[in-house]
Amino acid sequence: MKKARIERKVRGVFEHPAGSEVYWIHYYADGKRHREKVGRKGDAIKLYQMRKADTLAGRKLPQLRNTKAVTVSDLIDLALEATKNHKDRRNYVSKAEIVRAGLGDLPASEVTPQEVADWLESKFKTPATSNRYKAFISLCYRQGMRNEKVSGNPARLFSKRRESAGRIRYLSREEYNRVCDAIRKLFPAHLPEFVVSVNTGMRLTEQYSATWSQYDESRRAIDLTQTKNGTARTIHLNADALAAIESVRHPGQKPADRIFPREEKKGLTARKQERFDTRSWFVPCLEEAKITGYVWHCNRHTFCSWLAMAGATIKEIQELAGHKTITMSARYAHFSPDHKLSVLDRITATATENANSHQNSHQRKTATRTKRVKVA
Repeated sequence: MKKARIERKVRGVFEHPAGSEVYWIHYYADGKRHREKVGRKGDAIKLYQMRKADTLAGRKLPQLRNTKAVTVSDLIDLALEATKNHKDRRNYVSKAEIVRAGLGDLPASEVTPQEVADWLESKFKTPATSNRYKAFISLCYRQGMRNEKVSGNPARLFSKRRESAGRIRYLSREEYNRVCDAIRKLFPAHLPEFVVSVNTGMRLTEQYSATWSQYDESRRAIDLTQTKNGTARTIHLNADALAAIESVRHPGQKPADRIFPREEKKGLTARKQERFDTRSWFVPCLEEAKITGYVWHCNRHTFCSWLAMAGATIKEIQELAGHKTITMSARYAHFSPDHKLSVLDRITATATENANSHQNSHQRKTATRTKRVKVA
């Protein structure tokens, strides 16, 4: 008669429920008991030995199977919490919605750099937009690492897409007048907004968030407390901008009221709402004026280009436009009427001086030889 096989017990490995042939392991790490469901007994023994080795070596234990996986959506929530008081909060919220829809359900620790790169490539056409979303995903993972939710950041392991410098699109004086005429014809109430934008170079969010309490007629200025660079700055108003602002001023306005109220529309994301502030009326006016390749942000290019054409220095353009670095302002240097001419003049002056110096030296040598001949 065959003897029944005696099941040898292995420390840390047990069958549950009894007779199911499903094996678990249990072990202690940092004073806490851990249990993991494995399956076959052989696999359970190997995993138990691995866990004990990790514990003895002091390595951090991996996330347990029965623990809720941290998703990309969880990291997005951490990033939004960290930026709740940020000046560009709306921008983060709008990006969060798009990233959450595309990657939110994925386990954060399992997302690979290639998966992120492929999603950005398929979702966004321009390198600039792709790079902005790459930066946001990287922010989410950095917050996850700070909160010990993940151990790595896949967005840091591949390069940004190369952005084209692009053409600086600005309006000539003749084009500017055509746009003004089109606005007067189609949406006359919006003309002051366009005039102020071109003559101050304010960013869209800066202009549409400015209140009457920030406006000082006597100083001809608007004091911005929050800007893209995170620093306060003063917007100086020329005669055209001042007249445009005064044209929308009327009795009953409160200091907290915006100079240019937003056109609120329900159902729009933060980013689409921002575009709706101008696109609803500005695009038809551009079509009426037959202006192509131009968007509202190009008003800043027009402002900086006109400054350069008027002889403003790069430093003056930087201060008036609120650029963070002088490199941004240097893009407009070639518009200066004296920029290239001054360089050519320097070459001409140097060449002339060298020629004159050579001629004078030759004349002195000739005169010396003549004197020697006469003496002889």
